[in-house]
Amino acid sequence: MKRLFLLTAIAGVFAFSNVSAQKKDPAMSGQKLGIGVDFGLPTGDLNKTHKLGIGGSLLFQTPIAQSLNFTASAGYLSFAGKDIISSGSSSIKFANYAAIPVKAGVRYFLAENIFVGGELGAAFGTSSGSGTSFIYTPNVGVEFPVADKSTIELGARYESWSKGPARFVGFRLAYNFGI
Repeated sequence: MKRLFLLTAIAGVFAFSNVSAQKKDPAMSGQKLGIGVDFGLPTGDLNKTHKLGIGGSLLFQTPIAQSLNFTASAGYLSFAGKDIISSGSSSIKFANYAAIPVKAGVRYFLAENIFVGGELGAAFGTSSGSGTSFIYTPNVGVEFPVADKSTIELGARYESWSKGPARFVGFRLAYNFGI
């Protein structure tokens, strides 16, 4: 009976150590750099004056704790102005609204591929007199492993800029690769 108990205990220890030694998906660990295309659907006052925003971004992420990554991003986003008056072949439009957003934040993985996060930063206006805006951005998304240390990311966010009427729902499609 003692031998059976001892053998069962030893087998249990080996089984447990084997399960805990299994590695996470290599695409979901380590430092990554992502290159993405961004879309912004204007909300509030921005929706009255501007159309869909289009741009691109770079996002760096590195683990700082289990399931928690630090993120840093920079990009360019431009919203085309809507027509104010349109008659025949001529029209008067609102000026395009563009900026270079630079943000830092965290990304927490709820499950291996699903994340929630938030970023704070600044948007540097590229138009005359547009100035610099404070940004806050809560976000959610999913990363699909596609190769060793590489993922395809689909993300959604709500972004608000302190200056101007810039509030929008943003979407990001990116390719993240390990570095």
